Amino acid sequence: MNEAKILIVDDNPGVLSAGKLFLKRHFSAVETARDPSEIPALLAADKFDVIMLDMNFGKSTRHSGQEGLDWLDRVLQIDPQAVVILITAYGDVDLAVRAIKKGATDFVLKPWDNDKLLATLHAALRLRSSIEQNDRLISRESGANLAAARDLPQIIHRSRAMAAVLDTVSRVADTDANVLLLGENGTGKDLVAQAIHAQSARAKGNFVKVDLGAITETLFESELFGHVKGAFTDAREDRPGRFEAADGGTIFLDEIGNLPLGLQSKLLTVLQEKSVTRVGSNRPRPVNVRVVAATNQDLYEAVKTRIFRQDLLYRINTIEIQLPPLRERTDDIEPLAEHFLKLFAQKYNRPSNGLSAALLKEMVRYPWPGNIRELQHAVERAVIMSKNDKLQPEDFFFREGKSLGGNADWPTMNLDDMEKQLIMKALEKYHGNITEAAQELGLTRASLYRRLEKYQL
Repeated sequence: MNEAKILIVDDNPGVLSAGKLFLKRHFSAVETARDPSEIPALLAADKFDVIMLDMNFGKSTRHSGQEGLDWLDRVLQIDPQAVVILITAYGDVDLAVRAIKKGATDFVLKPWDNDKLLATLHAALRLRSSIEQNDRLISRESGANLAAARDLPQIIHRSRAMAAVLDTVSRVADTDANVLLLGENGTGKDLVAQAIHAQSARAKGNFVKVDLGAITETLFESELFGHVKGAFTDAREDRPGRFEAADGGTIFLDEIGNLPLGLQSKLLTVLQEKSVTRVGSNRPRPVNVRVVAATNQDLYEAVKTRIFRQDLLYRINTIEIQLPPLRERTDDIEPLAEHFLKLFAQKYNRPSNGLSAALLKEMVRYPWPGNIRELQHAVERAVIMSKNDKLQPEDFFFREGKSLGGNADWPTMNLDDMEKQLIMKALEKYHGNITEAAQELGLTRASLYRRLEKYQL
């Protein structure tokens, strides 16, 4: 017996009875409906592999086939990939051609020959299988484009704090447990997420990163769950979303703490049901993904203040990993700085003569509110601007003030540098909370994200 679901829509009860009696011996499920107006509800409630649709309903349109063509259009609007076989008692070749041009898969006459009907249905099911296989290929290709096409960066460390983090990573990576990464901006959550994926059984699948803080609410569902052609004005073709692209791999939901409450429920539904429904469709598509989420916010406090759903938190934090800020892993500053020095010296064709002892002393004393990102940016600028054989304290902005707080003198009058320092002060003041920092600076959250990207913070 073929594991397929067939829907027959015909206003003749005899046709429905005969069709169901015959087809249920060959297929796992056969549903029937006399009234075509039931079609939308039926398609919303279930997924059918083949739909057999009568071309003539009622007396006013008897023999014209127009109502069947209209309902064919409606079915394909609901599910553009539906496989529809039209049935009629009148062998009108022109009508058959019109139906197939409109998207019908085939056309049969009634009373039908059982063997011929069975052959037509099996051919339609092979087509359905081919469409779904092609759809999966498109999703994988899209995922390959969405995933970063790069080697996994090395996580450089000497500190015990980071050694403990990576030990946890090695113990949980080969499971399918969802992981929540907590820590300030710039502490390396992205790299740890990639490390979890690389050490898992899903390593050959896609690693797809989604910055939830940068996606507008209007595009959220389309970006994450995909859309079908015609779902909205610019939807010119079917497009898989990030979850489908990550099928068989890992999806990294960065900045999940910034997700508005209304969208949290939609994300929770996908995680619970393990399926997505593209915008403009009502057909759920199963997805097999591992979720790694990250945030710099206190989600437990957010739950208390009712701005983050408790059930979503429980869904994403099977394992929690707290990443320490750079000021709490000072043993890592020297190897990280040396790594960035070598990288940028090669990139900009500058001499790489190392870091002076005085500079290393200052680096350890400086609090690095922007964490590793700030260190990376500082070394890059120093490599470009330094006239010394070895990098010195004066090559870095912190030479005139060890802290960005208080009334310390500005180390530069360059507007970009001052803007960067203001942003860093706001982030430090609000412990990395993007929303509060943006309000303090008089910026929208999207504008602040653009500046964070500009200054690599």
